[in-house]
Amino acid sequence: MPEVRLLEKKCRRLFLVCDDSIKYMDSFNKHLEHLDGLGIEVFYFKDFQSNPLYESAVNGVKLYKNCACDSIMAVGGGSAIDVAKCIKLYSNLPGEGENGSWLKAGAVPNDIPFIAMPTTAGTGSEATRYAVLYYEDVKQSITSESFIPEAVFVDPNALKTLPLYQKKATMCDALCHSIESFWSVNSTEESKEYSRVAIRGVLENMEGYLANTDEGNAGMLHAAHIAGKAINISQTTAGHAMCYKITSLFHCAHGHAAMLCDRVLFPWMIENTDKCIDPRGAEFFSKTLEELSSAMGCGSAKEAADKLCDFFDSLELEVPYASEEQIEILKTSVNPVRLKNHPVALDINDIEILYRKILKAD
Repeated sequence: MPEVRLLEKKCRRLFLVCDDSIKYMDSFNKHLEHLDGLGIEVFYFKDFQSNPLYESAVNGVKLYKNCACDSIMAVGGGSAIDVAKCIKLYSNLPGEGENGSWLKAGAVPNDIPFIAMPTTAGTGSEATRYAVLYYEDVKQSITSESFIPEAVFVDPNALKTLPLYQKKATMCDALCHSIESFWSVNSTEESKEYSRVAIRGVLENMEGYLANTDEGNAGMLHAAHIAGKAINISQTTAGHAMCYKITSLFHCAHGHAAMLCDRVLFPWMIENTDKCIDPRGAEFFSKTLEELSSAMGCGSAKEAADKLCDFFDSLELEVPYASEEQIEILKTSVNPVRLKNHPVALDINDIEILYRKILKAD
């Protein structure tokens, strides 16, 4: 458990990045009480939000230094873990981080002990070298090998109090990570195997997870973690590139937005294999879709695409209505870097057509 790792590292002042949900985590709070008895002081940082801001990481660094902390632990969903990652990364950079300066600075490796405990089954952030912050309303993707926690602790009880919508959305994120990783141009045999395990884990544990059983929660946490390992190798693709602006425009959860996109992208890709840009070739891509369908328990790519749509429909999640003005905003918002990972070429006309299918539009 965390106290063992902190004692091994001779830590005495723990910087705990978490949100208010921690007060409901009885079993974890017992560990915090144990830390106090062991002489490890805990300093809390909760000054962040969903889709966290760069400024939150800057404020976290200031508090971390002012409290003379010597270790970091993140307890929460992707936002808490991403903020903690960036506090670790920025903690020994020069300056005060003003005007986004740390976003442009090269990473300076440090050996600050960093551990994490995910309280949602979806982002897989505890398994990746990536973090996301927003600066001046623009998404910033930050990458560092030092982001990966040296220890990860899981407690299925942490999922018990999650609102049903958040459980659905984070489960969608885990499945989208698995699927996008599978078809990414950066996929490897190792990442595909992670994806297979994660896809099976999501589908097999869905019923128990939504019913809030211990077994279902534990299975979904494992599946989300393995999906994180998959995207740590392959990265995500067009579904994630296209979902971020949906999240901000329509105020829906990230996983909800990602599933809105992938359920439309999958059949579109099957119909447009002639636009394959995976350097391994169209034949390899077609075989990849067959392998993906098998991983989803289906006999063909079309059947798998239909199954993904059925999965979304079963969750009864909203499909937002987009005005013409919003469609214009969306089609120019896509990060071209993420499109480079996508195996089928997309131009701005394709993107507009897809957004009209993804959302309710005139």
